[in-house]
Amino acid sequence: VQLQASGGGLVQAGGSLRLSCAASARTFSNYNMGWFRQAPGKEREFVAAISSRGWPTYYSDSVKGRFTISRDNVKITVYLQMNNLAPEDTAVYYCATDRRPHTNTLHSTGPDVGTWGQGTLVTVSS
Repeated sequence: VQLQASGGGLVQAGGSLRLSCAASARTFSNYNMGWFRQAPGKEREFVAAISSRGWPTYYSDSVKGRFTISRDNVKITVYLQMNNLAPEDTAVYYCATDRRPHTNTLHSTGPDVGTWGQGTLVTVSS
């Protein structure tokens, strides 16, 4: 599976963006999907994940209540709706799949990532 992320850009604090991640194969529907981000000078961190069938979902504490992850297995795309953005959300956002189908490791302390997308930059100005 290859992943193509899009939707990043420049937004003012308090604004919204929606990221998309399109997969290249129908087998996408069998995989847990997620988003990570990496801010300048920091390590990559988990943001959100969604199970293969759309439930359950997982969020980091820093985005819970502001971000929503969803997926469309017909369009083979996962989305990240980001609301009430803050400057500390500035980062390159990467989508990813679990390595094995029907497993949920992306939100764990030891995510087993099978595929990374190329990243999309989100910049939030104050």
